Amino acid sequence: MQYRQLGNSDLHVSEISLGSWLTYSGGVAGEQAAACIREAFDVGINFIDTANVYGRGASETFLGEALGTVKRDSYILATKLFFPMSETDQGLSAAQVRKQIDASLQRLRTDYVDLYQCHRWDPLTPLAETMSAMTEVVRQGKARYIGFSEWTADQIRAAMAIPGVARFVSSQPQYSIIHREPEADVFPLCAANGIGQIVWSPLAQGVLTGKYLPGQPPPVDSRAASPAMNYFLQPEDLNDDLLTAVQNLKPLAAEAGLSMAQLALAWVLRQPEVSSAIIGASRPQQVRDNAAASGVTLSADLLAAIDRLMRPVMAHT
Repeated sequence: MQYRQLGNSDLHVSEISLGSWLTYSGGVAGEQAAACIREAFDVGINFIDTANVYGRGASETFLGEALGTVKRDSYILATKLFFPMSETDQGLSAAQVRKQIDASLQRLRTDYVDLYQCHRWDPLTPLAETMSAMTEVVRQGKARYIGFSEWTADQIRAAMAIPGVARFVSSQPQYSIIHREPEADVFPLCAANGIGQIVWSPLAQGVLTGKYLPGQPPPVDSRAASPAMNYFLQPEDLNDDLLTAVQNLKPLAAEAGLSMAQLALAWVLRQPEVSSAIIGASRPQQVRDNAAASGVTLSADLLAAIDRLMRPVMAHT
């Protein structure tokens, strides 16, 4: 496993990180999920990402239990807030920031998180209020650093323009061979301002593993077939043209000696702006296979071949 500095922070995160969005909030049985955590540490993953809303606290509670015997300074822990935790608890107001960080810390059974992230932009709360509250969390020692997920370049600039507040060190966008939108504006802006990228869904909800075949229903044990874990999969993510193009990546991966997942992960990690790629795993072997993408360099010819196959079917260009 190789490690990269996260923005201007002193955090050095594993190139592959373990997420807990759909898997450890109820989609995967507890013992199996715990086995994935153990495997992650065994292969050198040191960065675990969660959020309060994952299972309405279930993911954080699971991690609090699973990490209870692990030395706290041996791993980097990130969580988030914004989405509804109840009919009245949501958003990035100062009151919510204060309430949700304490609730997250209690569920995680820790005194601090290494990274506290705004899960989305809050149009109902003045940005200055949010940034002041997030700064307070840092100054109180409840979070070492702050970040955001899925903010636009204009929103990022607005936060950077506020004086006297803690500075973001991380951005968490969706990014994969299929979803490339952040390359245009977010990546260069962040790179110029000490903000690293922690990308989510680098396997496009499993589509880039090649498990979904054109003209066939999803495998019964796949994410797409699970009501608990197919929340973000859209019909266009499983259209036959896209799935056919993904199948055509298989010979390229095989020739490079990589699994499909390793190919997709190495593709996002080719970007120096990307500090870590978040994987979701329901089995320990998936963790090990995905972790092997760390340190892989894809040739210019291979990258060009991937582009030729995938650009016609990308979600966005």
